[in-house]
Amino acid sequence: MDHSGHGMDMQMDLPPFTLGRGLEFSADPFFLIGCLLGLALYGWGVVRLRRRGDSWSWGRTVAWTAGVLSVALVMCTKLNDYGMVMFSVHMVQHMVISMLSPILLLLGAPMTLALRALPPAGRGRKGPRELLLALLHSRYMRVVTHPAFTIPMFIASLYALYFTPLFDTLMGSRPGHIGMMVHFLAVGLIFFWPIMGVDPGPHRPGYVMRMLELFAGMPFHAFFGIALMMASEPMIGTYANPPASLGLDALDDQQWAGGIAWAFSEIPSVLVLIALIYQWYHSEQRTAKRNDRAADRDGDKELEAYNAYLASLRSRG
Repeated sequence: MDHSGHGMDMQMDLPPFTLGRGLEFSADPFFLIGCLLGLALYGWGVVRLRRRGDSWSWGRTVAWTAGVLSVALVMCTKLNDYGMVMFSVHMVQHMVISMLSPILLLLGAPMTLALRALPPAGRGRKGPRELLLALLHSRYMRVVTHPAFTIPMFIASLYALYFTPLFDTLMGSRPGHIGMMVHFLAVGLIFFWPIMGVDPGPHRPGYVMRMLELFAGMPFHAFFGIALMMASEPMIGTYANPPASLGLDALDDQQWAGGIAWAFSEIPSVLVLIALIYQWYHSEQRTAKRNDRAADRDGDKELEAYNAYLASLRSRG
């Protein structure tokens, strides 16, 4: 296969990359429909809750919307076109869709919203809500959200993809490219889901364990970026011969890609760490309030018992 042509007529004569050109609208139909559907379904859930008098956090709505828009940013603009011929731009797409978008989407708590918004099907029947509950409690979900699966998958999505012929094969067709980007998003979601702990899930480790899971995969991410930066020749066939119209050196572009991968290993870690500390603090606050209420109830019971004892003495007298 001719890697410079990508096997799907993607050897386009693009002008040299600038941020303004990269952000021009150029939608991939699959991701455009997916993003619009994601916004519409979430909006339906929020409206349904509010119409029946239930509240829903605006912060969660903003987080979900930002997550969907971040996917649209890298897949429905010319960033996607440049990403077919520039390794550095592709790496921006990969990092955003696998490490930034999942965090924002998970902060939106879509599973919690769906379980609250979907109506029960009734006794003896199974509707969308019951099917979602069954999926959340299934053995499949217990496996794919377990750290023994998520951490190796997170690492393999870098090394097994970019350092083997698999990447060039996937870039050889439009369905392969779409499938690869969906895979990046899915891997990010299942990796961060148990760590974020916003939606219900099969695994809900303690906060210290979540932090350990978070940092377990990040060194491998940094090493991947360093390996790209230190390479003395282009390592990815797809990007070995960029179009002459870009005026681009393939090795320089690869070093930029490595730097982007290395830098992005820090950004999500900080965001998730802040979210975890925030959740941990509020969890401790709720626990303290529950303990205070329990102590108050115990005190009331002791007072009632003492008053009853006094009353019994008076009645005897």
